[in-house]
Amino acid sequence: MLTQILLFGGGVVFGTRSTRYLQNRQLINDTLNKSQPSKPKQKIRLSSLYQKTKTGLLAAKEVIKISTSGGELRDQHIKQMSIGDEPHQLDASAAASERKLNNSIKGSIGLMGLSLIGTWFYAPLLPIAGVATLYIFTPVFKKLFQNLKKGHITTELIEIISVISLLASGFFFLAIFITFTSLLCQKLLTRTEQHSHKQLINSFSQKQQSVWVVKEGSEVEIPLAAIKKQDILVVNAGETIPVDGVIIEGLASIDQHGLTGESKSIEKEVGGKVFASTLILGGRILIEVEQTGSDTNAAKIGLILEKTQEYKESLRLRGKQIADDFIAPTLVVSGLTLPLLGPSAAMAIIWTAFGYNMKLYGPISVLNFLHIMAANGILIKDGRSLEMLQKVDTLVFDKTGTLTMEQPQLSHLHPLEPFDEATLLSYAAAAEYRQTHPIAKAILTAAEQRGMDLPNIKETAYKVGYGIEVKIDTKLVQVGSAKYMEQQDIHFSDQIQSLKTESDARGHSLVYVAVDGTLAGMLELQPCVRPEAKEIIKYVKAQGISVIIISGDHEQPTRQLANELGIEHYFSETLPDKKAELIAKLREDGKFVAYVGDGINDAIALKQANVSISLRGASSVATDTAQIILMDGDLKKLKPLFEISKFFEANMRTNYLTSIIPGAITLVGVFLFNMGLVGSMLVYFSSKMVGLTNAMLPLVKHENKQAIAEIEQAKN
Repeated sequence: MLTQILLFGGGVVFGTRSTRYLQNRQLINDTLNKSQPSKPKQKIRLSSLYQKTKTGLLAAKEVIKISTSGGELRDQHIKQMSIGDEPHQLDASAAASERKLNNSIKGSIGLMGLSLIGTWFYAPLLPIAGVATLYIFTPVFKKLFQNLKKGHITTELIEIISVISLLASGFFFLAIFITFTSLLCQKLLTRTEQHSHKQLINSFSQKQQSVWVVKEGSEVEIPLAAIKKQDILVVNAGETIPVDGVIIEGLASIDQHGLTGESKSIEKEVGGKVFASTLILGGRILIEVEQTGSDTNAAKIGLILEKTQEYKESLRLRGKQIADDFIAPTLVVSGLTLPLLGPSAAMAIIWTAFGYNMKLYGPISVLNFLHIMAANGILIKDGRSLEMLQKVDTLVFDKTGTLTMEQPQLSHLHPLEPFDEATLLSYAAAAEYRQTHPIAKAILTAAEQRGMDLPNIKETAYKVGYGIEVKIDTKLVQVGSAKYMEQQDIHFSDQIQSLKTESDARGHSLVYVAVDGTLAGMLELQPCVRPEAKEIIKYVKAQGISVIIISGDHEQPTRQLANELGIEHYFSETLPDKKAELIAKLREDGKFVAYVGDGINDAIALKQANVSISLRGASSVATDTAQIILMDGDLKKLKPLFEISKFFEANMRTNYLTSIIPGAITLVGVFLFNMGLVGSMLVYFSSKMVGLTNAMLPLVKHENKQAIAEIEQAKN
């Protein structure tokens, strides 16, 4: 009866917190369905108190759906980030274990009803309920034995002592209720751990199913897995190179920033080395295969990731750890109390439950905040990241693709007589029309911004290598790189060579335009800094967090970007393994490091950092490796990331207090006021309702805020 009163009261308390949310939901429906004929209202027969309880339980049911999974939106984000056509599934044994746990939880609910019937109507049902309780409690017994074998005294020991003692004392309903809450805690912990482990997917397994190779003078399509060393592989513009090798024929412009961090595409010709997972922007090459599959440079990075120990350090959930730390002292005090004050006082000491409820509050808070993050466009793959974000004092950014965008922007036009800027840009844009690589997009964007009408193209011919050739009216227009112009016997003056040197030093690229065999001018392209970067850097520094750039790009463009964004420290021309070494050095110096990256070259550094962050749209290995994904691909999400993590930290502190203070009250009550088992249980269950309300409250507030926003949208 005591427990019934407490549960009923808890429903009222939680109902008053969550009624507003359901009322807002109802208001949305009313707003959307104004035009529909209303149904006659039924007479309300429930008392106000019972109605509040019912409302609270309905709200709790909706909130608990999120609290046991992190929310549907978060699940959708995880599916979006998964590689392959099928979403990631649990292995068979884990799925079977979860089904068994779910059945045990359902069974405990049924046994609570059976114990009430036995208490009020038919006593012989009680022993049956007791035996069944011990049976469904077997997972807790097993977990206890596993922990004891490892030398760990955990909360399972307290639970078993409590259940057996209550069954022996005739408190069947309470024993079953403890069984239910224990199994529910185990489910919550399992869910949290499942989302916190095994997030790295082997993205180096090639998605290409087939490739073209040269066999006896002809190009033949074969399965990717059939490639062998010394095969001659054919790769065209727009395709990803699947092997490491050497160019034996052709020319190509290759984007390898995801692998090396270089912001500019690299022009390679016969004899040049090429690497798997890099992209051909223009040209066509024949590659003699040197390394395939797991032997490629990209796959070796994957091997380093697998062996990185920093990421695999043992970090248990804070709530479970706090709860476990109090078990031994509680048992010792209870044992000392038994001969002094008797069995009732000793059991009351066990029910002080110092920190015990953190085992429940911790996972619930984590999962609720995972949902809140997901609703803000942030996927937290590893729940431990929420705890670690507040410790971050150093934020390290990769440069290319993270602080800068993949697509460059036109910075200057350099026309040569008799051409002007408008003519030069229109010719270049016409030639690049319908091309999809970043340079073409930059040129076309510049022409669109100027409102240009592009001239008609009569003929298009892709030249092998670095350029494109078109006919505009009667003129032959050629657009491409310096090497392409040299191939066309178009030579540069000393002034143009000097301009090229200056542009390279700034980290800019020159695109050359020739008309009828004569150089018409150059388009200078520069990396485009993300528009939100400066604002975010300012915000992060205001939080007392130092900012560093680590880049595989050259020193001059890296220094220039650092100066532009107000970042004092940077490292340039840094290879992937050196990035990880720099992160490790920062950690050795006592820094708590968060790393933001986007490419294959960032993967090892992401693993090495305390907290790893990537942008959606980045390379798959970066998003698979990172613990946190900014789903909009926008650095602005760093602000809500840090702010919500502060809210989470405050919520966890309150959780901690609500799990400690009631125990102190019980301890004082036992030794000074002769409080017994019933009094300690009253304090315990009352405080549990308060603690659960605190753990759930952030989600209720968030859902309520969303409901209000939907109301405003519906009204408009």
